[in-house]
Amino acid sequence: MRIGEISVAGYRSLRAIRFPVGRLTVFVGANGVGKTNLYRALQLLQAAAAGTLARELAHEGGMESALWAGKRAANKPVRIKLEVGFSDEPEHGGASDQSAAGDARLAQHYAIEIGLRTPTAAAFMLEPQIKEESLTWHTGARTVALLERKGPSASARNQDGKRESLGTDLLASETALGALQDPSGFPALHVLRRTMLDWRFYHDFRTDRASPLRQPCLAVTTPTLASDGADLAAVFATLVHVRGDTVDLDRAIGDAFPGAALVVPEPERTASFGLILPDYPKRVFEAAELSDGTLRYLALAGALLAYRLPAFVALNEPETSLHPDLIEPLARMIVRAATRTQIWVVTHSQALADAIARHGNVTPRTVIKRSGETWIEGLKLYGEFADEADEE
Repeated sequence: MRIGEISVAGYRSLRAIRFPVGRLTVFVGANGVGKTNLYRALQLLQAAAAGTLARELAHEGGMESALWAGKRAANKPVRIKLEVGFSDEPEHGGASDQSAAGDARLAQHYAIEIGLRTPTAAAFMLEPQIKEESLTWHTGARTVALLERKGPSASARNQDGKRESLGTDLLASETALGALQDPSGFPALHVLRRTMLDWRFYHDFRTDRASPLRQPCLAVTTPTLASDGADLAAVFATLVHVRGDTVDLDRAIGDAFPGAALVVPEPERTASFGLILPDYPKRVFEAAELSDGTLRYLALAGALLAYRLPAFVALNEPETSLHPDLIEPLARMIVRAATRTQIWVVTHSQALADAIARHGNVTPRTVIKRSGETWIEGLKLYGEFADEADEE
């Protein structure tokens, strides 16, 4: 299932926003406008599937820190609401699918509302409380509730299409999706949960001396790069020695470092890699010796060119530490990856956004602050972009 639409309300600088998401989506903007909050909202949705949503919000300082800080409507409950709509279009597609979702039909819709503890609740003072949670399925004019949760009780459609209790009283901080204990009994919930858990967020590739990128890793067949890049050497070894296909990887390295070659020894107990540079054709520079920018580019190559890409890949400021000469190769690599999966890019770099636009035939979206709230230029209140609405 491909993400077709995102809606967030009441979270940090996101008062209320809904927008379509395409196969390749690029957000660009200055510091402090709230780009990271858009990115973070997706991580919180994944945390709902993993059962760690309350912990993630607690890491942010609890509800006191995570809630919208601006003016609120009087006499209405204070809530964070996160929603994601999934399109029924095929998961993978070509370049023509890389524009925004626009009128793509939404097949499923997951929503969760988080609020404050009631005075009588058995919970900690600032602990996030799940107030409502739902999953709906849309087919033609018909809408079917696959999951309904209010308070501690939840019911869902089982494998026979009948509504059934999930069988456990949920704690106020637990999500129904994360607490699912019988995947065979509730196949629709299980598929959704697996899809969301497959998302990858790449935003913190460390390049210091102790970085896992610079260390050998266990020699285990690894089709997808971990979020911290710790198994990068195993990803490369899988492409070279298991998959036997390095065409895209060789192209990406040659594009960024003309004349260079990636060296991946056949693993024994551990996997490693190095780079031969044209100025020193007889010397292999190990990962521990590579510059921060070179290593980060290789990590991005591992994320985007791995044997099996996740259902969704989010990149937060991938241009960090990269030399300006690497922006164009990075853009081309992102566009190629978007033919295999769905890509979301958040960047400070207008140059990177422009390069992706040229190579990927997409429109970068500029994130702005408007009366204290995060907004996207050209976005209409009903959740479509003006340029796409004009084309219809």
